[in-house]
Amino acid sequence: MNKFTLIAGPCAIEDDKTGLEIARKVKEICDDLSINYIFKASYKKANRSKNNSFTGIGDLNALKIIKSIGEELNIGTITDVHESHEPEQVAEFVSHLQIPAFLCRQTALLIASGKTGLPVNIKKGQFMSPESMGFAVEKVHSTGNNHAWLCERGNSFGYQDLIVDATAITKLKKHNVPVIMDCTHAVQKPNQNSGITGGDPSLISSIVYGAVVNGANGLFIETHPNPETAKSDPHTMLKLDLLYPILEKAMKIRTVI
Repeated sequence: MNKFTLIAGPCAIEDDKTGLEIARKVKEICDDLSINYIFKASYKKANRSKNNSFTGIGDLNALKIIKSIGEELNIGTITDVHESHEPEQVAEFVSHLQIPAFLCRQTALLIASGKTGLPVNIKKGQFMSPESMGFAVEKVHSTGNNHAWLCERGNSFGYQDLIVDATAITKLKKHNVPVIMDCTHAVQKPNQNSGITGGDPSLISSIVYGAVVNGANGLFIETHPNPETAKSDPHTMLKLDLLYPILEKAMKIRTVI
């Protein structure tokens, strides 16, 4: 990863139009700020608290939408995989794979993802230390795939909060792989009594600037034109029209340091 990278998009594909709308706007921003852009959206949500939570619009339908967005805008694409049979199938539709934080120790999943040859962004579990994530990298590298990334997203603090260790990025970089900061999941408030994850998106910019200062190779930001109406993670996504000023300031900071 030679160029500062932004992984951004809606939490999940929720229809056939919103993802493209978001991707087109984010691409314009990234082109203006000389940032490498990878469109992110989950093709399904497999780790929801409530049984009736939104999980997707159909796997194949969502994957086709993600692929069409990448092709139309000529950008990279990434989506989550959850079980070891998925990576081979999903790799036909995207240019990168992502391992959710809860699954970062799942050996079969990491091996299967590595075998696709695609870059694999491994989310650090909320229960994992930066040092222990080296073993996840080793699993991907064992397949001959040297394109593993690590993504910091905070640590569990009690039952309903996350905290971000300011030293985590520095520690993760010792594994000699690119390190991404997940700036939206890091402000989550999980395990709410409602069964819907809460969060404080007003803190996203603070996470962004701290990550840049500490040498992150890129940022992960879920964004939506109207987060309050989003079908997944409405309380943590950044409102799309706030993205440009935050990234503009972040890139100025990066230039200075």
